[in-house]
Amino acid sequence: MNSSQIIKELNFKAIRSSGAGGQHVNKVSSKIELTFDLENSLSLYDEEKEFLKSKLSSKLTKENLLILFCEETRSQHKNKEIAIKRFLDLINENLMKPKKRKPTKPSKAIIKKRIENKKRTSEKKSFRKKPKLD
Repeated sequence: MNSSQIIKELNFKAIRSSGAGGQHVNKVSSKIELTFDLENSLSLYDEEKEFLKSKLSSKLTKENLLILFCEETRSQHKNKEIAIKRFLDLINENLMKPKKRKPTKPSKAIIKKRIENKKRTSEKKSFRKKPKLD
């Protein structure tokens, strides 16, 4: 995946930010909406697209659009930079294939310790029973 090529495929839209901030918030569009069309991306291979579709299924729309918002700062440019960084981190993180787990066996010392613990617990519980009177 080439990050400079994928950035060219991003669409940005500036919207008015919500929340407190007074007059500045009401007149300036500083919130950024980043949109990425996963289906029609030219910078990703088909298997990468399928992998991302499965991993990011909760974040994608029905048309396989990934939409991210950023309204952290009062600057539109900084919000755009933050949104791009988040997007690249999200893509890179979800393209990594998890390491295969190597099954391991517990050591003999651990097995012995577990059995001794079980014996101790069983003994402790056996003392709680009422004694048998013959």
